[in-house]
Amino acid sequence: MIGQTPEADEIAQRLGLSRTSAGILAAYVELIEELGTDDVSLKLIARRAGVGERTIFRHYPTRSDLLLGAVAWADHVVFARPSFDSIFDLPLALRQTMAAYSQRPELAFLVAETTMRGAAAADSAPSRQHVEQLLDAEIPDLGAEEREQVAAALCHLDSAGAWAALRREFGMAAIDVADAAAWTAEAVLNPLRSRAVSG
Repeated sequence: MIGQTPEADEIAQRLGLSRTSAGILAAYVELIEELGTDDVSLKLIARRAGVGERTIFRHYPTRSDLLLGAVAWADHVVFARPSFDSIFDLPLALRQTMAAYSQRPELAFLVAETTMRGAAAADSAPSRQHVEQLLDAEIPDLGAEEREQVAAALCHLDSAGAWAALRREFGMAAIDVADAAAWTAEAVLNPLRSRAVSG
């Protein structure tokens, strides 16, 4: 089935998806990039995924469910976040994420628009839990309010929405978007460096 790699299987499991569901979403994402959202029929998705149209309906009862699933899949698989073991490595990871969005802008704009609409299935901050864990481990003296503000700022940067805003509202080129995201993360983190505990 399409889109099945060990990494994709792991992400599908983390998202609570069966291999069939993941294959449908992977097929739909590929077709969205090839044809745009308006020109993708269920017949095309079924053919690409190697399933019947009824199978798609069993997994995604409405077209909206299918689109939300595809957006979540794209944000976690196509735009998988680079790993980082220190909160102070986040600016480099953000630079890489922004570069990935810039390499596939049409799909990135779709992810951004869906998450900005507040769709429940679209996770606007895939790294939130990881960021919070690193903040707790590396800067344990952060108060609850300060921790929440730092996490919110950093996680907001780690989104297709932030990328889209910099591209559309500021007209920034791809490299400038990556620089701006990394610089902003550094600006949030620099005042905290002196409070970090050494591991």
